[in-house]
Amino acid sequence: MIPRYTRPEMGRIWSDENRFRTWLAVEIAATETLAEAGIVPKDAARAIRERADFSLDRIHEIEAEVRHDVIAFTTAVAEIVGSQARWFHYGLTSNDVVDTAQALLIGQASLIISEDLQRLSEVVKRRAWEFKDTPMVGRTHGIHAEPITFGFKLANWYSEVERNIARFNHAAEDMRVGKFSGAVGTLAHLSPELEEKICARLGLKAAAVSSQVIQRDRHAAYLATLAVIACTLDKIATEIRHLQRTEVREAEEFFSEKQKGSSAMPHKRNPITLEQISGLARVVRSNAQAGFENVALWHERDISHSSVERIIIPDSTALVDYLLQKTANVIDTLLVYPERMKANLESTGGLVFSGQLLLDLVEHGVSREDAYRMVQSHAIRAWKEGMNFHELVLKDKNITRRVPPQQIERAFDLKRQLRNIDKIFARVFGGTSPKQKRQQRRPRKPRR
Repeated sequence: MIPRYTRPEMGRIWSDENRFRTWLAVEIAATETLAEAGIVPKDAARAIRERADFSLDRIHEIEAEVRHDVIAFTTAVAEIVGSQARWFHYGLTSNDVVDTAQALLIGQASLIISEDLQRLSEVVKRRAWEFKDTPMVGRTHGIHAEPITFGFKLANWYSEVERNIARFNHAAEDMRVGKFSGAVGTLAHLSPELEEKICARLGLKAAAVSSQVIQRDRHAAYLATLAVIACTLDKIATEIRHLQRTEVREAEEFFSEKQKGSSAMPHKRNPITLEQISGLARVVRSNAQAGFENVALWHERDISHSSVERIIIPDSTALVDYLLQKTANVIDTLLVYPERMKANLESTGGLVFSGQLLLDLVEHGVSREDAYRMVQSHAIRAWKEGMNFHELVLKDKNITRRVPPQQIERAFDLKRQLRNIDKIFARVFGGTSPKQKRQQRRPRKPRR
């Protein structure tokens, strides 16, 4: 009867049927633990374990009258169990069941999200190595800055996903707690030892202290972590959307031959999945704010948090599950255009190497202020007149008489700018590409 952390569909986890089944599992675990302690008759615990069941329609029918979902649930179960049902829910208050069951439900949802995060990590890693040495222009403020590689950009995403995995594992573990401490948390009817045994039976830890509810800072941190994950996915989606702009077109969301981008303009190839990711990430972030508001409750408990959590926890876990899958699929099938990346990188005639030229002038005795002025004057002219920055520099005697032509050429050397990409990848991934690992695992052919 105890729910196992196997992967069901996210929607089924938050269904009424699964929620009440999980409540029932919590109730049975409590009854059997109390029976082992000699508090509940063993035959009553046996009857409850064997007969306890419910009808959703009957629960809803009773709830319409009593306007209390836990009482409706216990009443519906008692009608099926019979006379031994007087021991059902013995010594418990509603939130002993509801909060503990919610921890189990969040555990089921967390398993799905953990698997989603792992798949995203693997996809990003594979494509990062694929494009490790694919040069492109780096941009700050949306303006060409210095060269990078597309794999370097993906490595940054990978590193962030790995941090999200660590954060999420911690937040999910922090939610793996139950409570059977009673109406105000003082364990007036059960002992701490019994609370710990019931929780252990369910695969949970007992909260060290609680009121009528498990304290909502845990839930707020969990929802905030989901929001941070959504922020990462929004960041990735926004970046690819920029790269897909017609003027840039360095990468784009996969677009099938039968797909349509616009009812009016047949040429359109819109990044609709990426825009959906960015849009839905806003909902996850707003749900986190509602989770923060749930931390402050009146005294030992009010129910202002309850109605909110019925929406934000199922919705946020379902949305993050969906967004992680969508993002992984987008990156897995992403169309990448290295030639366009190269063309854009070279489009300013070497402007992206101005920083190295500045340093070379300083090394040869020019003050930083004068060096900056000399380089910037050519950069401004290249911008305004559409001229080649590299050629302008080579024609400037003030520069060439100070910096040897060979060193000027080195300043415009792309490989020099990217010489530490391998070392960065070694820091991020441990230095071995997935392809190299596969080759290492292959048995070597014997030498003849």
